[in-house]
Amino acid sequence: MSEYNFDEIINRTGTNSLKWDVRDGELPMWVADMDFPTAPCIREAIEKRAAHGVFGYSDVPDEWYDAYFKWWLKYHNLKMEKNRLIFTTGVIPALSTAVRKFTTPAEKIVIQTPVYNIFFNSIINNGRRVLENRLKFEDGAYSMDFEDLEKKLSDPLTTMLILCNPHNPIGKIWDESTLKRVGELCAKHHVLVFSDEIHCDIVEPGREYIPFASVSEECRMNSITAVAPTKCFNIAGLNTAAVYVPEEGLYNRMNRALNTDEVAEPNAFAMDATLAAFSDEGHEWLEALNAYIEENKKTVYEFIENELQKVKAVRQDATYLMWLDMSSYTEDSKKLQAAIRSKTGLYLSPGSIFGKGGERFLRMNVACPRSLVIDGLNRLKTALNMG
Repeated sequence: MSEYNFDEIINRTGTNSLKWDVRDGELPMWVADMDFPTAPCIREAIEKRAAHGVFGYSDVPDEWYDAYFKWWLKYHNLKMEKNRLIFTTGVIPALSTAVRKFTTPAEKIVIQTPVYNIFFNSIINNGRRVLENRLKFEDGAYSMDFEDLEKKLSDPLTTMLILCNPHNPIGKIWDESTLKRVGELCAKHHVLVFSDEIHCDIVEPGREYIPFASVSEECRMNSITAVAPTKCFNIAGLNTAAVYVPEEGLYNRMNRALNTDEVAEPNAFAMDATLAAFSDEGHEWLEALNAYIEENKKTVYEFIENELQKVKAVRQDATYLMWLDMSSYTEDSKKLQAAIRSKTGLYLSPGSIFGKGGERFLRMNVACPRSLVIDGLNRLKTALNMG
């Protein structure tokens, strides 16, 4: 029995919550934001910092670097170097900076759809063009289409690939051979890899994600990796992340770019929260969290198998975002999502926002007390039975 009470329902209304800014009676299970309070050690660190009462400009101490180094070496078998790690306020700000620094307007950037929808924003808003390498979906499982990937990487106007590892929304940890092949193809065609690894610590108990930069020297020297405690410890509002850039020339350019964009300075709580997250106490909480999320996923699998046989839940090994195949009900997930919300108040993400291959899917966030997961499943059943 965990000492942490993940079953407790925290009322988030009236807190300016993006997720919970909904109508009365609605149940939001869309945006990737957990409904659990963060680890006690993080809360204690923030409370201690708040008690000091002075919130001036902050610096990045050596302890911050050490926390990342020890965590990634101990849990992910990746050795980082201090002069290759840079603080940044968030993964997406870092991605947008990299897009502006390492590509030019009208060039093409490859993303592997269905994928995190904000990738589209970072590309399009900066005047670059999206090139979709659609993932293969066969027998309920996803894999990369390497023939199509190489075709798109070989385009002379393709200069960057954005990798999602683990992949959101499909909840997949890419294996070593897959990552190695991606690294080989990108090096062959002189395409830089930006690897978003923000979901890396939300994994099925007993599983481990593989950092792209750890796979080979080829991957290491042709990549920028974005990491953070924010998604896994539910502290996204604190704006604390990092990029790891092993190659010296890329590091120098990325460091300058982040500072030019003014997204390389921490707020008053960013350091203390990160140090607490990447501690033994933080890891203990994280293990309990992953065990709880895994049980929530099992609840979804069992409910769908027993009550909603026409829905197929894609089997996952990472993230807390369930990917539901609704192809028996719709070819337009946006319309289906709107109908479900209108009928029952259940608010899911339509798969179409994640690009090609998502048109018949819905994404459900199960990082919440189990009673809310069951509530959401019953609402989904009610909506689908209403036709």
